[in-house]
Amino acid sequence: MWKSQIIVERLDRVPTICQQTEFVERKGVGHPDYIIDSACEAASRALSRYYKERYGSIFHHNLDKGLLVGGSSRTWFGGGVVEAPIYILIAGRATIKVGDEEIPYNELIKEEIEKFIKENFRFLDPSEHVIIDTKIRPGSVDLKTIVEMNEGIPLANDTSFGVGYAPFTPLEKIVHETERMINSREFKSRIPESGEDCKVMGLRIQNKYYITVADSLIAHLTSDLDHYLSVKEAMKNEVESLAYKILSEEKNVEVSVQVNTADIPSKNSVYLTVTGTSAESGDDGNTGRGNRVNGLITPNRQMSLEATAGKNARSHVGKLYNISARMIAERIYKEVSGLEEVYVRLLSQIGRPINRPLAISIQYIPRDNVDEKTLAYEAVEIAKDEIEKIVKLEELVLRGEVTLF
Repeated sequence: MWKSQIIVERLDRVPTICQQTEFVERKGVGHPDYIIDSACEAASRALSRYYKERYGSIFHHNLDKGLLVGGSSRTWFGGGVVEAPIYILIAGRATIKVGDEEIPYNELIKEEIEKFIKENFRFLDPSEHVIIDTKIRPGSVDLKTIVEMNEGIPLANDTSFGVGYAPFTPLEKIVHETERMINSREFKSRIPESGEDCKVMGLRIQNKYYITVADSLIAHLTSDLDHYLSVKEAMKNEVESLAYKILSEEKNVEVSVQVNTADIPSKNSVYLTVTGTSAESGDDGNTGRGNRVNGLITPNRQMSLEATAGKNARSHVGKLYNISARMIAERIYKEVSGLEEVYVRLLSQIGRPINRPLAISIQYIPRDNVDEKTLAYEAVEIAKDEIEKIVKLEELVLRGEVTLF
């Protein structure tokens, strides 16, 4: 009854790296969309751990409806002040009462979100600069029943699909690694003025790479305009160096890097923040508007629009199938020879065991002179093997060992 349909097909399209144009984006850890994704995931993680420790299993919850309302601030060279705090709202459904026991969900969620902020920001104080609120209601009886059944493999609590692909193109590597570099401890020790709100946009036109970086400089560490401009130049040089390193095996490439292109130095209009994020004054955030499960936004690729953040890691396929599809695609590309690109799509059906998708689609672009029958057989075996391991993703997610955005 629960057999999965597995479809393997050749894609007749130009590999992404060979297309004339390519766009790639990554929103960094301090971006408002990333913050609210992280807050929703922190909420899910907090409840999941409590459920497991107290009751032995993750109960029904779905906390992927989050909103970050930006605050207000004033900055100047050498200082600044936050005048109104950032407001974070976590909304959704959860098990908030077991028998006569009330689940202390507000306290659990607030503590976990504050922990995320403390671990990832140097100047954003969760007690002073952030208000954390929740609007959580009980889930429907039918979904609670599906999620909380303990008869072997969990059942999918949604009809949805997940998408993964491999490999990264050079531009995708540059965009991903640029943000990771800028928000690393090593980079902050070299350029402490750099804030955590870093967004990277990459464009490739044939062999020319254009990297646009927006980074919120810390006002109290930036003494004047010359200091600000020197920091921008240092950041530009580091990003350019990283890009050329990633492109070291490519021929005849050109890289152009620009930082904070909205600045108007003649009017002293520059990107300064008190706390390191534009959420203090300039921008708001919504769950699911940020990076996909591989950490990027890639319009040249197949993507799912599911928000992975905040969904339960036991049975919510909107989270699990995106993670699993990415892992299957990466393993197929690594272990099966003769591939230019591979795409994996997993489709659930509500009520089916999560290790029995309704359909598994494997699409590939082969290299020349490849035995496609052998390729297809090996890809299917990898997909079968990985989907049987999907129940193990629960612990990996709770331990923070898989990328979600």
